[in-house]
Amino acid sequence: MKKALAQNPNLLRTLIGLSLTLIVLLAYAVYGATISPNYYIYETEATDSAFEDIELVKIVQNNETTWIGTVAADGSNLTWINMTVDDLASGAVVKMTNDGKLYSHPFLGLDDAEVVVDGKTVDFRCSEHCVYGETIEIEADSDSVNIQSLTSTDPARRSNGTVFADSLREAEELARNEINYTHEPSQIVIQIIEPGNKSVQPRVNVYTVNEAFSTVEVFEIDAATEFLWALAAVVGCFSMVLIPSFTVYFAARAKERKNEEKLRIVDEEQSNE
Repeated sequence: MKKALAQNPNLLRTLIGLSLTLIVLLAYAVYGATISPNYYIYETEATDSAFEDIELVKIVQNNETTWIGTVAADGSNLTWINMTVDDLASGAVVKMTNDGKLYSHPFLGLDDAEVVVDGKTVDFRCSEHCVYGETIEIEADSDSVNIQSLTSTDPARRSNGTVFADSLREAEELARNEINYTHEPSQIVIQIIEPGNKSVQPRVNVYTVNEAFSTVEVFEIDAATEFLWALAAVVGCFSMVLIPSFTVYFAARAKERKNEEKLRIVDEEQSNE
């Protein structure tokens, strides 16, 4: 190492200077993000509404029983519309219609759901895999059916999100603009078709979720922790670069010393002769 430094006296100063420069830049970046993040996190407050044991109108025609009902949902910031139907006859068809259109999929609401697309298994995303339309139709394979739907796939309208702003007031205004939405028309039409003349009305429950602005606060980071991570990244980067280089250097020096020792032994033998 001494010989390498002797051959290149600026090597050590270059390494130290570059390291200190990177550390200062990282420290400034962390400090700047701490004192002026410009990112704000907002949260919403969900209001759940339940329409239980909905009264249905019975129509019998062509050896089929059709049950029809309606629900007047609140369209203000409406996000979820879920429906459960119990006491169904075998082979029943359940339809939920909304002229404002809804996103639906059998996997909607399931954690870690996966779908097969073009022979490949991928994570389920409603924005890519949900069906968007006015009517959701399911043929019951048991005596109960569960339908879940969304009015929008935009995650900014649900639970929480982030906005970029210069002040808390501006952040709140942007957050409210992200959340505010009116789903029109909001009326939900329920239609159940059962074979034969049925006397037992299916039990229908509809649940809706409306989300309103709740709070907004500045996004904060732990400056000390972030600086330590940044410092560790610098050390790691320099280690990745320097360790292989010095390994090659020391291996070459060891081979060189070995050759020098062999030459010294040969010179001594020749001198003794």
